[in-house]
Amino acid sequence: MTGRLEGKVALVTGGTRGIGLATAKRFAAEGAYVFVTGRQQQALDDAVAAIGTNAGGINADSTKLDDLDRLFRVISDEKGRLDVLFANAGGGGMQPLGAITEAEFDATFERNVKGVLFTVQKALPLLSERASVILTGSSTGSKGTAAFSVYSASKAAVRNLSRSWILDLKDRGIRINTISPGATRTPGLVDLAGPDAVQQQGLLDYLATTIPMGRVGEADEIAAAALFLASDDSSYVTGAELFADGGSAQI
Repeated sequence: MTGRLEGKVALVTGGTRGIGLATAKRFAAEGAYVFVTGRQQQALDDAVAAIGTNAGGINADSTKLDDLDRLFRVISDEKGRLDVLFANAGGGGMQPLGAITEAEFDATFERNVKGVLFTVQKALPLLSERASVILTGSSTGSKGTAAFSVYSASKAAVRNLSRSWILDLKDRGIRINTISPGATRTPGLVDLAGPDAVQQQGLLDYLATTIPMGRVGEADEIAAAALFLASDDSSYVTGAELFADGGSAQI
């Protein structure tokens, strides 16, 4: 049986762990050749090994335009095109109003907005007709979250980028959608609680009480939603926001 991404060339930025790695594995399992990026070489090597033979790793920081230029040169030289782009690299911490620093603000918007914008813009010459672009949003972009305003605002910006870009690219048939996870069991989430395992589990348990489904998500569940947006199953879906959040942003 042919995979849903058979013969496609895909890029997952921030693909060395969590949702990015789970999605890269899904894409490869469905027949795509998958490039992943990361900022730490050992983590990148481990990710490529975990994905399998249909993958390549490129050390790149999405906030650095020279890195992005090099990234797309490599993809152009090796494959000549890009059919699926999952602009997933990003992150941020928690700071309540009154404790937000300029450095934290700049770092969050650089990773979540600037990095996404220039990743997509610099990919344009390689994107094939009917390519699928997926941006990583967040359920926090649609609701208030204590001590998370900077991160949440950056993800709200990402959501609007997709709405505007589908108009800019309407003549090329490129689809752009946003996937917005809720609380998901990933290294990035548990790291917010610090290194203590008990505190990490306590955070997950608390978050589960705020979610209608009564639990946090798993990275592979978000990857399944990303696969839908990457494949022709979503051929008439563009400019949309797909919440994979257990219902947390819907109440």
